[in-house]
Amino acid sequence: MAETLKKGSRVTGAAREKLAADLKKKYDSGASIRALAEETGRSYGFVHRMLSESGVALRGRGGATRGKKAATTA
Repeated sequence: MAETLKKGSRVTGAAREKLAADLKKKYDSGASIRALAEETGRSYGFVHRMLSESGVALRGRGGATRGKKAATTA
């Protein structure tokens, strides 16, 4: 996606489907939503919504979790 979209412009029809496919491909190959938003000149929410609409399984936020530790029996 060489060109960035004009901020606030509507993306509809075939252009929206193409953008969703491009975002999906890049996200599936490891790009973050924030990186995709910066690349396209759109907001995080817009990219998130486009990915959700295209059926992508969104990754978790990562980082340390505070779940219960496995019980050890001695």
